Amino acid sequence: MKLGMFGLGKMGANMALRLMSGGHEVIGWSRSESTVGEAQERGVPATTSVEDTIAALDTPRIAWLMVPAGDPVDAMIEQLAPMLAEGDIIIDGGNSRYSDTVRRAGELAERGLEMVDVGTSGGVWGLTEGYALMVGGGAETVEHLRPLFECLAPGPDRGWGHMGPSGSGHFVKMVHNGIEYGMMQAYAEGFAIMRRKQQFDLDLHQVAEVWRFGSVIRSWLLDLIADALEDDQELHEVAPWVSDSGEGRWTVAEALALDQAAPVITLSLLQRLASRDEERYADRLLAVMRNQFGGHATKSADEEAGDG
Repeated sequence: MKLGMFGLGKMGANMALRLMSGGHEVIGWSRSESTVGEAQERGVPATTSVEDTIAALDTPRIAWLMVPAGDPVDAMIEQLAPMLAEGDIIIDGGNSRYSDTVRRAGELAERGLEMVDVGTSGGVWGLTEGYALMVGGGAETVEHLRPLFECLAPGPDRGWGHMGPSGSGHFVKMVHNGIEYGMMQAYAEGFAIMRRKQQFDLDLHQVAEVWRFGSVIRSWLLDLIADALEDDQELHEVAPWVSDSGEGRWTVAEALALDQAAPVITLSLLQRLASRDEERYADRLLAVMRNQFGGHATKSADEEAGDG
């Protein structure tokens, strides 16, 4: 098949390369000349011209978007839609909020355009290992695109599936990322407990390696932990600041809207927020309250810094 890949960041460029290795033809686009140059060096035909990219495609034309969620997706669609014709297909493979996808699919349907949402997981390893693809959209359109999904997935018959109507792919990917938050938090807390048990002087890299094989908690995340701990178990060069890209927040909000308890995912999100609180004002106030009602000692900021 032939398609345009709009967005040539780490995911977009690697997906283009995997598709090309499977015999598909990809024309890449980025607004950044340097990104286009990097893609071309890796063997991906690319341009900074949206018009040229669309003109090079066969009908029904396929425009696969790998741009940041939110306004950039809307802006890209608004730029593309007037250049497309009835029956052409826009695929959003980014981490868009599912409700935005439902809206966009409805708006594009009024213009005779098809939209497919593909929740994509695999990160930088997807190029070699394949991507997990959670696909939402019309059944006929998804079936038409099957060769692309079979190529990108770990295997033609595994790692991808049609979840349901428009928005369902991004919905499932949202929940996937919420689960990821909880799993990461559990691993982090477990290894922190073992590190704190100085009596045993545990080799945390060894523990991770043992758990990777045969253990009921083995996973790709554990493989990554083992790699990270191999050279520096103290993680000296890493700041204790954990970001989030939105999907965990959306998952928690959806759980609340559905009256569905999700304490692990919710607490893992709150822990990420706590990691960024350099002032730790709430903790300071807690210390003051204990001192006020119980006479418990407090530490000065200098004493805390000395402890570190």
